[in-house]
Amino acid sequence: MSEPHVIAREQWVPCTLPDMFAFFSDANNLELLTPPWLNFQILTPGPIHIAAGTLIDYRLRWHGIPMRWKTEITQWEPPFMFVDNQLSGPYALWHHTHTFQAERGGTRMHDVVRYSVPFGPLGRLAHAISVRKNVQDIFDYRYRQVEARFGLG
Repeated sequence: MSEPHVIAREQWVPCTLPDMFAFFSDANNLELLTPPWLNFQILTPGPIHIAAGTLIDYRLRWHGIPMRWKTEITQWEPPFMFVDNQLSGPYALWHHTHTFQAERGGTRMHDVVRYSVPFGPLGRLAHAISVRKNVQDIFDYRYRQVEARFGLG
């Protein structure tokens, strides 16, 4: 596997730390936070109670190609942090750390994703051509949704 790529984002939201963590702890909000062009759908029957060890199955379309994605919550430290890792899906590695901290009467969110693409040299070329931009576009969309939801936009 090639050296992982990293994307890091942060955003301040005028929402209390417990309420912000609760929003991100509700698996149903994943559909709200995922761009519609991915045709994202949670397959795990609800209600999903997120905690360390929770497994969540999804279906999505990546550039029109249908695929399944399965993640596991590997760390769970309410209301400050959780980590999801891809068990199967489009990446060779997907490790997403979500952290939250109270700041100025609201919450500062940090997302750090370490990811690698499969298929060796072909995957590296795909990353250079489109995958990096696609991952950035997903997080841009996510942050716009949070802004709209919590009155920043």
